[in-house]
Parts: sequence; C-alpha cells; structure tokens
Amino acid sequence: MSTAKPLKIEESTEKKKKKKGGLSAYVLMFLIITVITLLTYVIPAGQYERHEENGRTIIDPTKFEFVEKTPVGLLDMFNSFHQGMVNGAPIILFVLLFGGALGIMQATGSIDALIKFTVQKFGARKKMIIPVMVLLFSLLGTLIGSAEDSLVYIAIIAPMAIALGFDALTGMAIVFLGMLGAGFTSGITNPFTIGVAQTVAELPMYSGIGLRIAIYVVFYILSVVYIWRHVNKIEKNPELAEYGKFNINESIKFENNYKLSKRHAISLLVFLGCFIALIYGVISLEWYISEIVGVFLLGAIVMALIGKLSGNEITDAFLKGCSEMIPGAMIIGVANTILVVLKSGQLLDTILHTASGLLDGLPPSVTAVGMAVVNFFIHFLVPSGSGHASLVMPIMAPLADLVGVTRQTAAFATVMGGGVSNLIIPTGGVLLAALGMMGIPYSKWAKWILPYVLIQVVVVVIFLIIAQAINYGPF
Repeated sequence: MSTAKPLKIEESTEKKKKKKGGLSAYVLMFLIITVITLLTYVIPAGQYERHEENGRTIIDPTKFEFVEKTPVGLLDMFNSFHQGMVNGAPIILFVLLFGGALGIMQATGSIDALIKFTVQKFGARKKMIIPVMVLLFSLLGTLIGSAEDSLVYIAIIAPMAIALGFDALTGMAIVFLGMLGAGFTSGITNPFTIGVAQTVAELPMYSGIGLRIAIYVVFYILSVVYIWRHVNKIEKNPELAEYGKFNINESIKFENNYKLSKRHAISLLVFLGCFIALIYGVISLEWYISEIVGVFLLGAIVMALIGKLSGNEITDAFLKGCSEMIPGAMIIGVANTILVVLKSGQLLDTILHTASGLLDGLPPSVTAVGMAVVNFFIHFLVPSGSGHASLVMPIMAPLADLVGVTRQTAAFATVMGGGVSNLIIPTGGVLLAALGMMGIPYSKWAKWILPYVLIQVVVVVIFLIIAQAINYGPF
C-alpha cells in the first residue's frame, strides 16, 4: 500500500509574482465603464414610457422620445462604483457567505476526502466524469435556471478536476459549459429567461418546448466534445494546461484502496443533503440565493460539529473561506456599475430604440436571426437573464407582429441571443466572479471559449431558420 500525501491545491508562489500576460477583469471593466461614461457626452439620451403590469415594469414600445442629455461626470463615474456594489450586494454577499461555508467544510477534511475518493473510483475512466457532470449541471441550468450557484460548484469541481489530472480550466468548463452553455441558454423550462419572455409576449408558459429540447441536446453534445478535446490537448501538451491560482503537486499519489472514514462519510452525507435541499427548494419552494446560502451555512456548521472543530477553528475557517472569495465577489459589483452609468446617462433606452429600428428594416426571412444578434449585444449591457427578457420582450413582441415573425420565434431569439453571450461578455458578473475565484485572466478564457461560442452562434442561426420555416408557434 502506497503512502498517500495530503492533497495540496494551493495558491502558487509563482502566481504571487507580478504577471505581464493576461488582462485583469478589473482593468477590463474599468476601461468599459470609462468608455461608456465618455459616450454619455456623445450619444443622445432617450426614454421609453413605462407602466406597471402584474408587478412588472413594462416598456411601451410606441412611446419613445429623446430627452436632454445627462452626461456622467468624472466624480459621478467613481460614485457609480458604490451604487454598483449596492445593487450587486445580494450576489456579492451570497458569494462571500458561501465562501465562508465552504471554508468550514474544507476545514473538516471532508472535501479533500471526497476528491481522493472520486479520483480513486474513476481511475483510468476519469474522462467519463466529464459527460456525467456536464449532464448534471446542464439539467440544473435548463430546467430551473441555475446560474449564480455555478460559483458554488466551481469551487468544488475545479480542485477535483486538477486531482483527476486535468486543469482548473477543465473544472470551470465542466460547470460553465454545462450549466450556462448547454443548460441556461437552451432554457427548456428556465423560469428566468423563457419563462419571463413568454409571459411578456403573452405566450402559454413553456410552450414550444420541442425545439428547445432539440437545441439543448445539440449544446450538451457540443459542450462534452469541446471539454474532452481540451483534456486531450493538455494530455499531449501539458504546458497548455491552465491552473490559475492553483498549484498542483505532480507527485501526489492516492492509495489504491482508499476508504472514507466514518466521520468523513457522515459529513459528506450532510454535504449531499445540502445539494438535495437546494434542488428541491429551488424547484418547489421558490428559493433563491438567501435560502441557498442558508442551507450551506447550516450544513457547514453540522459538518464542523461532526468533525469536532472548536468554535475558534470554525470562525477562522469561515473568515479564510470568505477572504478567498473576495476577488470574485467584488467584480460582481464592478460589473453592475456599467448598468448604473448607462441609466445615469439615459443611454439604455436609446440603444434599445436604435436596435429595434435596425430590426424593423430587415427582410422577414432574416429578422429572427437579426433579433438574436441584437440581443447578443444588448445582453452585454444587461447580463441578467430575467432583466434582459423583461427589458427587451416588450419591444420584440410587437415588432415580431409587424415584421411577420411569430412571437414564439421572437422569444426564442431573445433567449438564445442573450444566452450565447453569457460565456464571453466581459460584463457578466457571474463569469468574472468565477474567473476571479479561479485566478484565470479574462483574456485567456475569452481566447479559449471563442470557438465554442462561434459554433453556438451557428447552431442558433440554423435553429432560428428552422423556427421561421415552420412558423414556430402557437403564435
């Protein structure tokens, strides 16, 4: 029996040195905010008339007017960072509190035990974990609209992927390409995207499900193949692997007959119970981030008691876990600053008005594709799935009636256009938070994910042409 060394996946000392390569997400976001601030002096301000309907603010697409410019000053731009943090506070606190809970769970040794156990069980069949995990995460994304909680899973799957001999990028991709690439985008019954879009368009809830199931299958296969291809590449050329903030000790070996201790096994049952409670709560009880983080905090305390951690050890582990999440949490507030500046300069409605005007002039045969393209770029400004659908569909639905596109096709184009952009837009708080947690520069991720996004775009165009051809309905 070989002696197992403790699993050490920690921040590399080399990563602490100043790096010249890779664009920091913070630098990128600051540049975007600066450019948008300057544009408030150039682009005319505009405003749609809005009204309340069933508790939701709806745009009247027939009532738009240009108004006096409200350019954002230098001090106002910097003030907007605080407001962005305030607006993003629910997600920021979710990330920090979950980080604290995860820190406690890790202090019990149960997470490391789970990683060792998984590595041993998959062994030579380690690549089979890719289709299995991608399927799980994609179902969470497409059925219940999981997105923000991808940060929960990445923090666990990335170290597991490294221990299996992959890299941090593989771990992040398993979660992101599954949950967002295949799942959230296809939106079979995603309440935050297709649910909102169909409600605004007055379509039967979750109607037209067949086409969304078909595109989900295509996206799932694409995601698995793309990740598998990356794993094969780094096996042949290890220098292409991306470990981010992690440092893997290549000499780590695991016992062939490794067994979980009773204490770790009981703790992991509690850990599994947290995920079961999360899925049930989101589906049946309409839980959101407060309830999700509450469950994990409770689970962490129970695991700590099972692991016989003292009160001081629990506190130290919690604070350590929070501190590790700070880079990812803060970027969410910075991303929200973009929307604050757009609204302060009254540019958002002008952009919507211009986009709808461009669509109005397209031939009916390409209008659906044009809708998806427009929504791809609008999602850059409004990266929230439900916020995007609520903002755009009041314009897209009547526009569809005018240009001979069914409302179902318009809703499908809106969801697909926004969904495809989730994996690459530099304004997505969840994406940038994940990159911050992993220590992976945005520029490296963008270069890696771009071919995948382009293939998705081609798939979406094909499906939109099909939707147009079959008069995708019911109306």
